[in-house]
Amino acid sequence: MTTTTATGADGIVRAKRSLPARIASRAGGGALRVSLILVGLLWLMPTVGLLLSSLRSPADIASTGWWKTFADPSRLTFHNYTSLLDNSTITNSLLSTVLITVPATVLVVVIGSFAGYAFAWMDFPGRDWWFMVVVSLLVVPVQVALVPVAKLFGQIGIFETTFGVIVFHVAFGLPFAIFLLRNFFAEIPRELLEAARLDGAGEIRLFTRVVMPLGGPAIASLGIFQFLWVWNDMLVALIFADSKHPPITVALQQQVRQFGNNIDVLAPGAFVSMVIPLAVFFAFQRQFVSGVMAGAVK
Repeated sequence: MTTTTATGADGIVRAKRSLPARIASRAGGGALRVSLILVGLLWLMPTVGLLLSSLRSPADIASTGWWKTFADPSRLTFHNYTSLLDNSTITNSLLSTVLITVPATVLVVVIGSFAGYAFAWMDFPGRDWWFMVVVSLLVVPVQVALVPVAKLFGQIGIFETTFGVIVFHVAFGLPFAIFLLRNFFAEIPRELLEAARLDGAGEIRLFTRVVMPLGGPAIASLGIFQFLWVWNDMLVALIFADSKHPPITVALQQQVRQFGNNIDVLAPGAFVSMVIPLAVFFAFQRQFVSGVMAGAVK
């Protein structure tokens, strides 16, 4: 690649790339976009296949693959979703999942926000040591705590209850929430907080009027992470949830075990359980990207 120099009207010398270099650069950018589009299509293929399968009759699913739908789209039907709404096990499991996911997400965001602010801007004895304890809890695997926590929940009477599942998710979600929000809140300029204190703002008003608006992207990112983790969880729900009112992941697993040919319910149920977290993600996509990129540019 060769370059030449040219002097502009302002007297600044600028490098000018040769024609082959410019063509190669544009071709490389086009190839990159094509590659990203292909990767995106491959990534979406299972989702498209599940959607089309949920719109096909059980006979068509058993006889041909979902890609045959493009040859005869007229065979698509919403009868499977009607069967899904008539299946009380699946509909009740969706309600149970909402009753678990929403409180677990809200509690983690609220408690994590208060704790993150305290670790970032409040002075109390042993603050740094307590924060190191919180960080050390990030490396504790969920699987290690299943048996002792199950025994503890059984002794206090919350085993196989919705409340027990919420407590478990909140306990294991808080270390990451505190770690994320503390680091984000610590990047807020000290001058803003000092100016608010000079205006007579207490800690509560300082937190709600200054810190929370500035920490919106990080809080939204945390909420999305927590929501997706709790909604898609199966291990904790399988052990701690009420067997009579299981979440959607456990309910679908039970459908497979008991009715292996009940594909007309399984396909739309799996698609609905996947669409809801996707809708939440895309609804807060802008805040999520802002939170992930926070701190990358000073």
